[in-house]
Amino acid sequence: MDLKLPIKIMDELDEDVIESSGILDLASGEIFDVKLSEDNDPPYKGFPAEDPGYEFTCGLLTNGKKDVEFRVEVDVVGRKYSVTPTELLELKGRAARLFAAAPPAPPAPPAKRGRKPRA
Repeated sequence: MDLKLPIKIMDELDEDVIESSGILDLASGEIFDVKLSEDNDPPYKGFPAEDPGYEFTCGLLTNGKKDVEFRVEVDVVGRKYSVTPTELLELKGRAARLFAAAPPAPPAPPAKRGRKPRA
């Protein structure tokens, strides 16, 4: 099965959260095509895990207004992100429930008020 999903990556630093986007390969756990968000304020340059204030990294898989958060492993030397096999197995189950859930029903249109017939 070749299933690749877009995710958000959040690198937690002492005082900041650096956001990136990437693609998670659900078969291997590899995360590729990682791009720093242009919304980081102030803009961030470099690889967040090399920052002296780096604490941890997590990922976010989203479907509509529902999210699944998961742990992301970081290879600082290779500058790569991935998900461990154990975390990937759990994430697959959580993602299946997320995507299997029926989307919320759209709001009902307002009732039309008709004219009263003339007598």
